[in-house]
Amino acid sequence: MAPSEPSPLLNRDRGLLLAARGLRAFGFGFSAVLVGLYLERLGLSPFLIGVTLGIGLAASSLTGLGSVALAARLGRRRTLALTGLLMTVTGLDLALATQAPWLVVAGVTGMLGAASVDLGPFAPLEQAALAEVVEPNRRNLAFGRYSLSGGLFNAAGGLAAALATLQTGRAFFFLYALIGLMTAGLPLLMSKRVETRVRAVFGVLSRPETRRVIAGLAALFALDSFAGGLVANAVISYWLHVRFGAGPQLLGPVFAGIALLQAVSYELSGRISVRIGLINTMVFTHLPSNVLLLFVALSPSLGWAIALLFARFLLSQMDVPARQAYVVSVVPQADRAAAVALTGAARGVAQAFGPALAGVAIGAAAFGAPFLAGGSLKIVYDLALYAGYRNRHADHET
Repeated sequence: MAPSEPSPLLNRDRGLLLAARGLRAFGFGFSAVLVGLYLERLGLSPFLIGVTLGIGLAASSLTGLGSVALAARLGRRRTLALTGLLMTVTGLDLALATQAPWLVVAGVTGMLGAASVDLGPFAPLEQAALAEVVEPNRRNLAFGRYSLSGGLFNAAGGLAAALATLQTGRAFFFLYALIGLMTAGLPLLMSKRVETRVRAVFGVLSRPETRRVIAGLAALFALDSFAGGLVANAVISYWLHVRFGAGPQLLGPVFAGIALLQAVSYELSGRISVRIGLINTMVFTHLPSNVLLLFVALSPSLGWAIALLFARFLLSQMDVPARQAYVVSVVPQADRAAAVALTGAARGVAQAFGPALAGVAIGAAAFGAPFLAGGSLKIVYDLALYAGYRNRHADHET
């Protein structure tokens, strides 16, 4: 289907969206590596570290609902600017707080960066805006590049974490706050093209055809994300530290390598989904990655654990751009931001329980439990998604 008004794939608005995402992903990259170790140094127990990460994951999704409601009043650009300020508040909290209660609530802004970069108050607005500024027949590739930019900068952030010591963690979170200020300014430079009528969340829920689609996807995404919370990046980083004694100098390059493999998978995902479809791409790449996750729990050494994680992450994130493109393509235009927010809320709330449970398991020396449980539940998700949605195509698929 030809667009009525052709525009280049890489235009100014899309470039600003990618720049904001890239800066934010850089901060999330080093935060995911350092936050667990930093909180341990400040005296938090494994359970409290898990609770802190869980709060961050839950808030990242729930603030997505708030951002949609706010965008209906203020517009996407102003609301995206405010998300940058939330990142600044989080960085300053971690850098300046010394008491456990303040550290535990560091993630209430939704910008702790403990897991993936496609959750948070920015996600529903950026993803809906991206669907507006590219042609429908290029949407799969556009979301692949959107995830690619996040993956590359996330890798750079993980690599930067290798320069940290447990004593310099505070400086990194001051940098995190500065990145928030920078990302707050970029949306204000975008054109009005990124704006469209945003239907309030409760307005979407009143539409039966949209509600049915969202409810089914949200339930499945919640199952996947609960399992993902058990093995969130910050949990994996802390697990490698406790299980094998890995420090920031090793964990930084390891997570940089993971992010680079994810970036490659994002680009491949956009191309594969054009050929075999979004649902097939989500399932056929995700399922084998979860089998590999089961084997991580059985790793006899640090080398084996890292090798299996590399193999797993090369495949596991191919579903991310496919999922993003699918959600915005099976609902009406005005419902897109709310659909992303609602499915993201279900994902984030479910994911929030994972780190606390994983923290208990790690603290009790049940080292393989998070990986065995997470991998098994994710396999159930893959099979259920394929059974329920293999015949429901996105609006730009034939």
